[in-house]
Amino acid sequence: MLSHEQVIDRVFGLYERFGASDYIGEPVSQIEHMSQAAQLAIAEGFDDEVVLAAFFHDIGHLCAEGAENMGGYGVVSHERLGADYLREAGFSERLARLVEYHVQAKRYLTLRESGYYDRLSEASRRTLEYQGGVMTEAEADAFEQDPLCAVSLRMRQWDELAKEMAVPVMDLALLKGKAFTVLSREAR
Repeated sequence: MLSHEQVIDRVFGLYERFGASDYIGEPVSQIEHMSQAAQLAIAEGFDDEVVLAAFFHDIGHLCAEGAENMGGYGVVSHERLGADYLREAGFSERLARLVEYHVQAKRYLTLRESGYYDRLSEASRRTLEYQGGVMTEAEADAFEQDPLCAVSLRMRQWDELAKEMAVPVMDLALLKGKAFTVLSREAR
């Protein structure tokens, strides 16, 4: 079994190896996108698990080398692959589900929020097709009953906002510290 430090080195190593790569049709890199999402969560005062989920929400694009591609727009089922990767690494179920739900939140908002689809970037519109498309009413009703629905919808908003050019990447040591705290709490 890996120590917390080894898990953190492995997980954050993905960002060191692949973080500078293009964020799939957006004007920022993977690490810039993830950093901005985490900064938005911090700015709103969310707890460490939510901040880390915001940072890790697209880790499935980084940890699933060779996985099926969405027509040049990243990895198919990246939300599930990323959530499973984080579960296996020892992160909490809540954090993993938040990572998994960021795609469900997009599908939900496309159904329930007027004009949401029109505000999506071209890349987000294209990937929606691979992600199950717009939710059905029944799916949306069920999603609303999930205790993580509200924070998942916030995370989706951060995901959409986290595409600004020339925003400095945050100090990853801060996130590594949060990861150590969360992993330590899970190990108890």
